[in-house]
Amino acid sequence: MSTPETLSPSGSQISEAEAFLAKYPDVEAIDIILTDFHGIGRGKTIRRHELESIYKSGRGLPSSIFGQDVTGEDVDDCGLVQTGGGGDGRCWPVPGTLGYLPHTGRGQLLISMYDEDRTPHDVDPRNVFAAQVTRARKLGFTPMGAFELEFYLVDREADADGLYHPASYALTKRRSTLRNTMSVDEIDEMSPLFDAIYEGAKHLDLTLETLISEYGPGQYEMTIRYRNLMRAADDVIIAKRLIRTVARRFGTEAVFMPKPFGTEAGSGMHLHLSLADDAGNNLFADQADGSLSPLMLNAIGGIRGTIGETMLLLAPFMNSWRRFASAMYSPASDDWGVENRTVALRVPGTPGKTRHFEHRIAGVDANPYLVAAVTLGAALDGIESKIDPGTPCTDEIGQAKAPNDLPRHWLDAIDQFGASDFNKRTLGPRFHTAFTKIKQAEYEHMALKVSAAEWEYYGFSI
Repeated sequence: MSTPETLSPSGSQISEAEAFLAKYPDVEAIDIILTDFHGIGRGKTIRRHELESIYKSGRGLPSSIFGQDVTGEDVDDCGLVQTGGGGDGRCWPVPGTLGYLPHTGRGQLLISMYDEDRTPHDVDPRNVFAAQVTRARKLGFTPMGAFELEFYLVDREADADGLYHPASYALTKRRSTLRNTMSVDEIDEMSPLFDAIYEGAKHLDLTLETLISEYGPGQYEMTIRYRNLMRAADDVIIAKRLIRTVARRFGTEAVFMPKPFGTEAGSGMHLHLSLADDAGNNLFADQADGSLSPLMLNAIGGIRGTIGETMLLLAPFMNSWRRFASAMYSPASDDWGVENRTVALRVPGTPGKTRHFEHRIAGVDANPYLVAAVTLGAALDGIESKIDPGTPCTDEIGQAKAPNDLPRHWLDAIDQFGASDFNKRTLGPRFHTAFTKIKQAEYEHMALKVSAAEWEYYGFSI
């Protein structure tokens, strides 16, 4: 009989591994995935016979993974890079995330890091978010939500000028450079690829729902079923890897860079959020008289006051900021409104028991755990302090919006993030310091890169 000391601190059960091995007797390898600061999966591919041991005793991985930039290089002054002999953190399975990718023939398992005393490692992004979920539950709330994913499918190889182009359709091999917004025929022409994605989702406890062709050529959006917010964030990690690995097998690439083409639409990751009680009732549901829930309005008020400080998490890379060059459908503000897609915090127009709000700023490149952590943390602050959200915005699409003292570029966002007491309190001091240092190092590295456009504009004319 297992003792408390041998139980997984993540709550995972050996029965999950046993059931997987019985269901998929031909699977010989499983990818184990730890999500870093940047939302990138780091880990190992283990063999079939190693799977059960992870559920029994965890698996060691270097905690310095969290001290790396987006390329995997150590950032020496972030406080997380190991020196001397180094040492591992102990990673344990995330319950419910062991699944099968039929197009790869391998299993897949999300893992999270714990310290030697079996407490959650304080800079693992999933654990940072889990702390806010625990806080919500202590207040009597169960966070619920879902993310929407926008992305491009592009040719694997660049052209002679080094430029990438929207992918040829998987069914017809035809290529179109037209927007074809919400065209069902475009989805049909790409249907073999998407059919494989939906088939893979069945084996991953991932419920992908509506698919549309979006506003840019080769751009698509997939929605994921609304559920417990912690699992909703896991769903993003699982879905992005599923989409990416399927696309590769069709000779194309899924691009989650928010602005791959300067003149085309950017790709966002909208977060839909509500709070439920212990019985599952939506606490953001409309009042008896049809008015909006005061609890939801206080949550929106709390988030509005922190958007500027958290923009670095919502737009974490240099390319992220290209998405805000045009305000259409990509709000860089702290406004809120009802059924208004120009605002940062949108309350969908459908009334009643399913009422919730949508946080629209984050790019699809953002780490979902960190987006959810600061969104939920700020919402709880707003509820505890009963913060008034102010007057809803009624601007029309295309109308200029005031910046409301939000950062205007990446370096400004880094500075505001680093100076924020809210971020330090919500994310933890070690995470806050490390993330700031890593982004400063990334900015300095990118500042030395001279673009082709600079050569074209300035190289031989000034």
